Amino acid sequence: MLTRTGQDTAAGSTGPEAEERAVQRRIADLERRFGDPSDPDNPLGLAALLAADERGELLAGAEEMLTGFGLNAEFVPRALGGRLERVDTLGRVLRTVFRRDASLGLGYGVTSFLAAVAVWAAGTPEQRRRVADLLLGGGRLAIAYHELAHGNDFVRNEFRATPLADGSFVLDGAKQVINNVVRAEALVLFSRTSQEAGSRSHSVLLVEKDRLPDGGRRHLRYLPRYATVGVRGCQNAGVEFSGCPVGADALVGGPGDGVELALRSFQITRSVVPSMILGGGDTALRTAVGFALDRRLYNRSVLDIPHARATLVGAFVDLLVSDCLALAATRAVHLLPDETSVYAAAVKYLLPKLLTETTYDLSIVLGANFYVRGGEYGAFQKHVRDLPMISLGHAGTAACQATIIPQLPRLARTAWDGGQAAPEALFRVRDPLPPLDPSLLGLVATGDGLACSLAGAADALAGRHAARAGEYAEALGALAGEMAAELRSLRDECAAMPARDRTVLASPRAYAIADRYALLLAAAACLGVWCGQEGDAPGAGPSGFLASPVWPALALTRLARRLGRPLPKLPDGWEEHLLDEVLARFHEGRSYDLYDTPLAG
Repeated sequence: MLTRTGQDTAAGSTGPEAEERAVQRRIADLERRFGDPSDPDNPLGLAALLAADERGELLAGAEEMLTGFGLNAEFVPRALGGRLERVDTLGRVLRTVFRRDASLGLGYGVTSFLAAVAVWAAGTPEQRRRVADLLLGGGRLAIAYHELAHGNDFVRNEFRATPLADGSFVLDGAKQVINNVVRAEALVLFSRTSQEAGSRSHSVLLVEKDRLPDGGRRHLRYLPRYATVGVRGCQNAGVEFSGCPVGADALVGGPGDGVELALRSFQITRSVVPSMILGGGDTALRTAVGFALDRRLYNRSVLDIPHARATLVGAFVDLLVSDCLALAATRAVHLLPDETSVYAAAVKYLLPKLLTETTYDLSIVLGANFYVRGGEYGAFQKHVRDLPMISLGHAGTAACQATIIPQLPRLARTAWDGGQAAPEALFRVRDPLPPLDPSLLGLVATGDGLACSLAGAADALAGRHAARAGEYAEALGALAGEMAAELRSLRDECAAMPARDRTVLASPRAYAIADRYALLLAAAACLGVWCGQEGDAPGAGPSGFLASPVWPALALTRLARRLGRPLPKLPDGWEEHLLDEVLARFHEGRSYDLYDTPLAG
């Protein structure tokens, strides 16, 4: 039984500094419980996790440890006895798990969070209480939105919850590839409740197995487990209901609210899941750095090879770019809820794409060792297999782009020219945030402060930030100018976008525009994080490295190259500066993200 640990700061200690210290303690505790991943005698170490993956299982000892830690409390709002208060903090804590094993991250708890969000957003007080008690008691939820026949087009789903006169429902149909469907005590089902066409045809139901007649034995059967290439430990199976009655109190929200509830829930889950999976990218880079230091070719270490050095530095910068966008997206859930729909889709689209390309580049450094499934480098191939599965399983890249594309013409007309820039708090790594309130999330973006912040970036660089930028001021200013010019070009293209391109029949050109837009948001986030270092939370102290202009200069250079924009010449020494940081974090056991977190081992 998990303890209710919503209040985990020291007695009488409040405010942002106390909150930050509490989060740091929580992460440090979780790292300590996992132990040194490279220790062959560690029962929760890399060798044990890889062996469990080969068996297609979650490591039982790791699940027991996470129960003792109370990981499920991270998914339960503080008002209900859990620790969930900030979406950015949730992603930060879960990186610790994903850094070890993505299967464990998904299979133990994140799937429960994906399901619970709908209940936190629209459930009755009684439904929220029951779900909170279930999770805090070590139980699981499973989410069943999609069906294989229809993929991300869930409005066409055929699973039926036929409403009866007394308000109850009868469930009929099947859902496939549901993580933890057998192990979970409750399911959140996206169900057709009306045969009428349109967005009001579906509803969301909370189905608790122990509340079904005969425990569901006469009306429910499980379908065979699906084998997967990645996240092999996750138990993906199906379920089929046949004439299964459920009470009226199973309905989450109102009848026909399913699509709206899904779209609002997706804004939270699409924002935070990419932040979590950065832990896997961290391990991939760490593994490649260890290989480059240890392996010798032609009487030289791999690290002496210029291409290997450049690849490691590039991967580190890509992780920082990804974390900047993840930071902005998760904090936007609190600060810019009427703009989050487009940011959530952008980060869910771009971050897995960047990480997949980064791990491919790193695989060249490892050479044939990329294929090794065990030993000290075995974690690399596992994370390469896991990353695409996480992306596809929750919401594919095309689905995220399809969310972005219809919104771009309106944003181009109303937001990008003279619109209000995002608040500085969006980019401050440890600043306090207002409470999470899913009801404030808009279904479509009414503004775009993140993109608008690009317009003033060049002026900021030429003004108060020029002094600390030193010799990098000119390069950063030029790069910011190129990004602003790209946004103006994009504005003109989006304003002229044909009506057909704003639908599911959008052309490849429209999808390319969505890609460019996501890259511009990433550039804006990088500039915002760098500029915001001097205003980070009291007592948290900005990182000396993050305050340096070197990393944003290279970050924008890499983004500008993807966009096909002209590249300024960077001052000499930038690669050595960044490589020094990569090696220092490796030897000192610190994470390759914005938080520079101490790691076990």
